[in-house]
Amino acid sequence: MSKKYFGTDGIRGRMGDEPITPQTVLKLGWAAGRVFAKGNTDHAKVLIGKDTRVSGYLLESALEAGLSAAGVDIRLLGPMPTPAIAYLTRTARASAGIVISASHNPFEDNGIKFFSAEGTKLPDEVENAIELAMHEPMTTVGSAQLGKVKRYPDAAGRYIEFCKSTFPHRLNLDGLKVVVDCANGAAYQVAPLVFSELGANVIPIANTPDGFNINHECGSTSPGQLQKAVLAEQADLGIALDGDGDRVVLVDHRGEVVDGDQMLYIIATSRLASGRLHGGVVGTLMSNLGLEQALMAQKVSFRRANVGDRYVMAMLQQEGWELGGETSGHLLCLDKSTTGDGIVAALEVLAVVRQTGKSLAELKAGMQIFPQTMINVRMSRRFDLKASAPVQKALGEVEAELAANGRVVLRASGTEPVVRVMIEGRDPAQVARLGQQLADTVKRAAEAAA
Repeated sequence: MSKKYFGTDGIRGRMGDEPITPQTVLKLGWAAGRVFAKGNTDHAKVLIGKDTRVSGYLLESALEAGLSAAGVDIRLLGPMPTPAIAYLTRTARASAGIVISASHNPFEDNGIKFFSAEGTKLPDEVENAIELAMHEPMTTVGSAQLGKVKRYPDAAGRYIEFCKSTFPHRLNLDGLKVVVDCANGAAYQVAPLVFSELGANVIPIANTPDGFNINHECGSTSPGQLQKAVLAEQADLGIALDGDGDRVVLVDHRGEVVDGDQMLYIIATSRLASGRLHGGVVGTLMSNLGLEQALMAQKVSFRRANVGDRYVMAMLQQEGWELGGETSGHLLCLDKSTTGDGIVAALEVLAVVRQTGKSLAELKAGMQIFPQTMINVRMSRRFDLKASAPVQKALGEVEAELAANGRVVLRASGTEPVVRVMIEGRDPAQVARLGQQLADTVKRAAEAAA
């Protein structure tokens, strides 16, 4: 069945616009509660965490009311990274976990994401069941059966200890100077503590959220501030998380960004050398051609999934592999966590730095990045790219010119009202020219269809 509410990563939109309204989120809480309560002899238990957006308080209250009306008990985590909620849902033996966040989007947006009892994304059949329940009339259980709400004790401390446990016990970060950009988001409390408790000299930035500054000129989507701080502090490296802590990009001591593709290369080659790489690596349609070629040169299998961690996860499970991720820094290390975790991914790379004695700049040097341009064409409403004759004609012309020397990816984002135009090849001037050419065509076609 086609879904009205759930997209590739939960339910997301601008606060105050459907479906991110108090009324709909109230109903969503009730519908989810009905589904999670089925088969429970006692009250089902659901954890709720959020990022630092001002609208999180409103949506949290609406979800609470809906879940309670369905007879589900609630444990509140407060501001907490998305992967922390996945972890705590699993260890608390909860029926589900709910995250109130729009990830890397600006503060005006918000969203609702769900985790299963195993700390994984909900399967389609559960999302479909929630969608069906949304169409039922809302009723309230008797007063004696109403769900109760409590704070979850020491949620931050439990997650910090989990993150540290993924780092090799024989290693530490003593003497390492690290700048940590918390994106004024959900990881602002826990991230600096994880790295400092492992021994690093931590300089936190973008760690004073006010409800409005999440992801604003900071974090993994805007690492310029981090680059400057690493150079100014003469730090060994920098770590930039996104608003909900499931993505990470790094900055080396020279102030150069190390993206998700390069991090995957570093982790994969380290595991290969030590005999710990089980299977191959999964990237996405957007993964740089340089990653594929660098891994293939070492006879490491590489597969491309559709964009979105849901699809990376599905392919990893299909192949029986453990390591995958996106250029954006949403990395999956399934031997360590059930979902993408920015802190855990950063620790994976830092472990390689410690084990090899090499700098981040040295570790990334084995992979050549192909020149790539990414242009996000924003639009007022979605339209069918495949049905647009001008877009398909322009796409064919670009592909013909690149031939075997590059790639084109043209896709609508699953989380934002944009079309992503990505071109990569050997000639930077050609890549830039063709990218702008195709983006201009998409923009004109989108305006004509509006």
